[in-house]
Amino acid sequence: MIGAVIAAAALAFAGGPVSFGAPEPSTVVWAVGDGADGSTVARRLARRIERDHPDAVLYLGDVYPSGTADDYARHYEPVYGPLAPITWPTAGNHDWGNRATGYLPYWRRYGRAKRWYRFSLGGWELIDLNSEEPHEPGSRQLRWLGRVLGKEDTTCRLAFWHRPRFSAGTVHGDAADIDPLWRALRGRARLVVNGHEHVLMRLRRRAGLTEYVSGAGGAVRYGLRSDRRVAFGRSDRTGALRMVLEPGSAQLEFRDFSGQVLDRSRATCRPAPG
Repeated sequence: MIGAVIAAAALAFAGGPVSFGAPEPSTVVWAVGDGADGSTVARRLARRIERDHPDAVLYLGDVYPSGTADDYARHYEPVYGPLAPITWPTAGNHDWGNRATGYLPYWRRYGRAKRWYRFSLGGWELIDLNSEEPHEPGSRQLRWLGRVLGKEDTTCRLAFWHRPRFSAGTVHGDAADIDPLWRALRGRARLVVNGHEHVLMRLRRRAGLTEYVSGAGGAVRYGLRSDRRVAFGRSDRTGALRMVLEPGSAQLEFRDFSGQVLDRSRATCRPAPG
């Protein structure tokens, strides 16, 4: 399966979503952010993910401290480098300022040096958006998203980017500027996955979207406020989000670096007609 994902990468950027032929029974995808800090616990989590033999990994942004070429060499490559051929990245706020020497050259070798993109996996369309690039009404990114969402009448879409629209974290909280992306996805996607806040958090479904924050990939974790919007939250564990994607549904689990399951949830979506 890994070979198929790598071979399909170029096609993902050449035109429409990638098709892998007949859907497989299930597709395992991990999502983790803020974990490329070179710490021991981050390495343990990355090896835990690697031992699961996933079909894909979403890296949700931030290579510390500043996303330079040296940071990628020292902190990303030793931790997540073995998974890089099956990783689909999104840019974090620590990455984008030095993107010309860090993020873009690193991901260019895997054909993923893009500001935003989309691909298909496990019967779902996955859409990478960029919270560090302009995303206001009329922006190039939002116009592109509108065209993507208008191609098929389906909610079987998972969008991922770095800074969450809604968050009960004590450091960042809600990102109101992300609202144009959120509004565009309503009724045309089902799942949103973010990093940035160094916690594990599942928000209650809102306007048809369920948001997951998986930013506890490293040694530094933030706190959580009491918030009725939160269905699950942990700030005391380094961990990541494991997803099993199937046509029309997804099983999602937050797991810590030891493999312990902290939260389970399920999502269903509306496939495209025909």
